[in-house]
Amino acid sequence: MPLLLAVLMASPLSQAEDLVAVAIVDGGIPAPLTSVPGSPDRGRLIVRDISKASCLICHAMPIPEEPDHGQIGPPLEGIGSAYSVPELRLRLVDPKAINPETLMPSYYRIEGLTGVLARYAGTPIYTAQEIEDVVAYLATLKAD
Repeated sequence: MPLLLAVLMASPLSQAEDLVAVAIVDGGIPAPLTSVPGSPDRGRLIVRDISKASCLICHAMPIPEEPDHGQIGPPLEGIGSAYSVPELRLRLVDPKAINPETLMPSYYRIEGLTGVLARYAGTPIYTAQEIEDVVAYLATLKAD
């Protein structure tokens, strides 16, 4: 499994950008990373996009048209009921701030990572807008 993590963290999935500084408050990142609200529709496309390190590699999700769902991480059905938007944002931006032992890669942080190929160093997996879009999508996944 460490190899999978290294591959995910090393993927050239987003062009380098000026990263937005984030502040963790009460277990989340309350401030959006962009001034443009996240789009759940774009977020759903992003979590399915293998060139963007699809969430489906590790998580089962309520996306029935995708045949293969990972079992490494917890299922994400109902995640929008379990966590607030700031908590979801932190889980994408810097999951190791919550659990230093997690296999989940940081989708936005670029400092202090290990196992990243030199040619991908300094490049986040998702852009700030993609983070907001994925957070908006995950927030729609409410428990029944």
